[in-house]
Amino acid sequence: MELRGKVALVTGAGRRLGRVMAQALADRGMALGIHYQASMEGANRLRDDIRRAGGKAACFAADLADPEAARALPGRVAAELGGLDVLVNSAAVMHRLSLEETTPDQWNTTLDLNLRSVFFCTQGAAPTLRAARGKVVNLADLAGLEPWPGFAAHSISKAGVVMLTKILALSLAPDVTVNAIAPGAVLVPEDYSPQERERLARETPLRRLGSPSDVVSALLYLLEGGDFVTGQVLVVDGGRIIR
Repeated sequence: MELRGKVALVTGAGRRLGRVMAQALADRGMALGIHYQASMEGANRLRDDIRRAGGKAACFAADLADPEAARALPGRVAAELGGLDVLVNSAAVMHRLSLEETTPDQWNTTLDLNLRSVFFCTQGAAPTLRAARGKVVNLADLAGLEPWPGFAAHSISKAGVVMLTKILALSLAPDVTVNAIAPGAVLVPEDYSPQERERLARETPLRRLGSPSDVVSALLYLLEGGDFVTGQVLVVDGGRIIR
C-alpha cells in the first residue's frame, strides 16, 4: 500500500507506542485520526506537531471500553478526514496483577479495553476498510504468546488479540488484511526498576532491550510491503519467544 494521501486511525495515540506509531504514519504522508481517552495533552501535542509539519491530523476522544463508542469511532474519523484506509488498534492497559490479586472490576477493565474494543472498533471500520481495500494492524504482546502469571488478565487479553487477529483476517478477506505485532521488551512498563530492565536485557538472546522504532519498522512492513500477508503475528522481541 502506498501510504501517502491515505487516512489512518491509531487508537491510544496520545502516549507511548501509539504516539510513536501515529507520528511515523504522519511522516509517511498519512492523514491521522489520533484517538485518546485520558491522554488529551499528548494527543493534542501530536496533532499540533503534525499540522506544523504540513500534515493533516485530528483528535478524537472516546472511551473504547464502551463497545458503542468503539464501534462509532472509525465512522467519526472517516467523516472528518474523508475516509479510512488503515486501522491500528493499539489502545490498551497493562496492570501487574496476579490471579489472587485480580478483582472482577480489574478483569473487566483489562478485557474490555484490550480485547473487546479491538473487536468492535474493527467491526465499525469494516465497511469503510472493505471499500478502501485497507489494512488493520493490532497490537498484541509477547504476553499473549506465553503465560505471564504476574500479569494474568493482561496476558489473557493479549492471547485473545492473537486469536481475534486470525478471525478478523478470515472475516475480512479478500478485501482487508489483518495482522498483529507482538512486541517484547521495546517499551517496558514505566514502573520497572533499573534492575528489572537489566534482567530483561540479559534474558533476551540479542542481549539488549528493543525500542519503539523496532515496532514502527514492523508496522511499516505490514502496511507498505505486506500485501500478501494476513492473519499473522509479527513478533518483535529480540528472540525471547524462542528461548
